[in-house]
Amino acid sequence: MNASCLTIKELTDAVGGGLTPRMVRHYHQLGLLPQPVRSRSNYRLYTKKDVLRLQRIVALKQQGFQLNHIRQILEVEPEADTTVNLMGQLQQQYRAVMQQISQLRQTASALEGLLGRDRHCQIIQAEVLAQLKLLDVETQAGLGGLENLWSGLDAEIHTHSEAFTESLQRLLPDLSHRSEIEQHLISQLVLASGDVSLVSFIKLSRDAIAASREALSSSCQIVVDTQTVAAALDQTRLLHLGCHIETLIDNPHITTATEAELAFWQHREWREKLLQVSKGCVLVVGYAPSVLLEACEAMSNQKIQPALVIAMPIGFSHAPAAKRQLMQQGIPFITVEGTLGGGALAATALNALVESLIDKPDCHCYLKDVEPL
Repeated sequence: MNASCLTIKELTDAVGGGLTPRMVRHYHQLGLLPQPVRSRSNYRLYTKKDVLRLQRIVALKQQGFQLNHIRQILEVEPEADTTVNLMGQLQQQYRAVMQQISQLRQTASALEGLLGRDRHCQIIQAEVLAQLKLLDVETQAGLGGLENLWSGLDAEIHTHSEAFTESLQRLLPDLSHRSEIEQHLISQLVLASGDVSLVSFIKLSRDAIAASREALSSSCQIVVDTQTVAAALDQTRLLHLGCHIETLIDNPHITTATEAELAFWQHREWREKLLQVSKGCVLVVGYAPSVLLEACEAMSNQKIQPALVIAMPIGFSHAPAAKRQLMQQGIPFITVEGTLGGGALAATALNALVESLIDKPDCHCYLKDVEPL
């Protein structure tokens, strides 16, 4: 046996990432990994080249690529025409994936329509479930019966207000391993987005909750990227805590992610303003990925030191990259992975943290003394 070669067990140990010998054999069958040479005892022998290829496969898989996508990516040659062909194939596969997501979303909506009902709808819900078993969907009459079932179920919504807490208890995954504040934060983000699947993308550093409570209790500065985010913040509670809100892009006409991103690049004074935020502030980014990228660079160079970063910018390339950079900074953070985000979610996250510190005051009349944002 060649001393430089690895057995399949040594290969999986070298690559890591949860790789198993069974998965390696599966990759051989799919053509993702070439068949290795064999020893005289018929053992598979692997080289450093195999280790490198498997590491790439594992890395791409962890990023969400399917195995058929990975095979095409690894096989592409550097020539321009081949790259163009690959991009076209990936675009087709992307559309197919989005169609699958759409179909799954319809299924999820149907299940949410049943599982998300509160106790006031339980009687009619039980009737619907019983009739669904007997429904003949192969006939036009059967399809009409299905519509009548939903109409009967929907009729109950006019008799009472929606009980969000009850619905979430049935729909959310098990969050018992999280703190009460984290559970509340996640629930509020789900309600703000209307998407239970968001739970899988919400990421908090271990020290995020403790850091937020210490900063907010110390009347820290709240720095937001746009006035749209500032307007959605719970000014009542923040005022009671003594937290001042500072807006980086302080132009009231800038209300969208596209406008915020372009404006931040074009106006140097707003980038310089970011470098002047106070130590221990809470930075809230809801729209412009460039604000987060600039903040990450400033944090890396120790030019700013926020106590917490709530990062939920919108975007399809810069935003995911900016969020990944943030999670490597060592600064407490709350973010939503990938392209998901928005000002409403960013503001909701901060409001949930503030709500855990102070009850809502009964009177808002003193807000007339607050300066306009």
